Amino acid sequence: MDQRRVSDTWERGDPYERYVGRWSRQVAPRFLSWLRVPAGRRWVDVGCGTGALCAAILDHCSPASVAGVEPSAGFLGTARENLGDRAELRQGSATAIPLDDASADVVVSGLVLNFVPDPRAALAEMARVTGSAGTIGAYVWDYAGKMELMRHFWDAAAELDPNAAKLDEGVRFPLCRAEELMALFTGAGLQGVDVTAIDIATPFASFEDYWQPFLGGQGPAPAYAMSLAEPVRARLQERLRERIPVHADGSIALTARAWAIRASGAKAL
Repeated sequence: MDQRRVSDTWERGDPYERYVGRWSRQVAPRFLSWLRVPAGRRWVDVGCGTGALCAAILDHCSPASVAGVEPSAGFLGTARENLGDRAELRQGSATAIPLDDASADVVVSGLVLNFVPDPRAALAEMARVTGSAGTIGAYVWDYAGKMELMRHFWDAAAELDPNAAKLDEGVRFPLCRAEELMALFTGAGLQGVDVTAIDIATPFASFEDYWQPFLGGQGPAPAYAMSLAEPVRARLQERLRERIPVHADGSIALTARAWAIRASGAKAL
């Protein structure tokens, strides 16, 4: 295995959409419904990616404005294709948001905090942009538990290659757990912190429908799959075929869980 090709980098929108973007689009509206933010607010989506969360905000929240911040030029290009001029999209990072202090009423981040090198700095930056009267919210995949399409992959990979366990998001990213998310937000002194689970169905028409997105090379699991020599990748494919529960018609029904968190931008006294 060539470890140099195993990367957390997300740069191309189309492979991401086939792999996990189609599922993240289902989580976004459920997250927004749980936030219960009134209409007419100024929203910022940090790490907006291909624009799934921005689109859900526009469709469901009657915002005064929506701004998306994203470091990847490739993802920004896809987001602009998806959103047109309905949102203001800027290049920037979670720890350097290119917006003024207290310039937003709601700052959210979908499926990003795990990949930020310094999540505490990111949360401080989100609080700066939100101001004392606003809302901060985020959600991350439950890599260690009920994000089953990835959980099956890494469990199978580790059976064949013990070194694969070191690359497993469930091992590498503590924030995929509800208690770690809560500790991050409360440790930042934010008020009214609350966590909930959001579960969605992730159906696949066949095993090939499940397997093909891992060949796109975007994200840790696909990057790992594509770092393998073809015979080794074929063994992983067959091990997964043995593990995945398949219905009589060949379809596969899995669950994907995201942990969602919300808080006030105000500091606790």
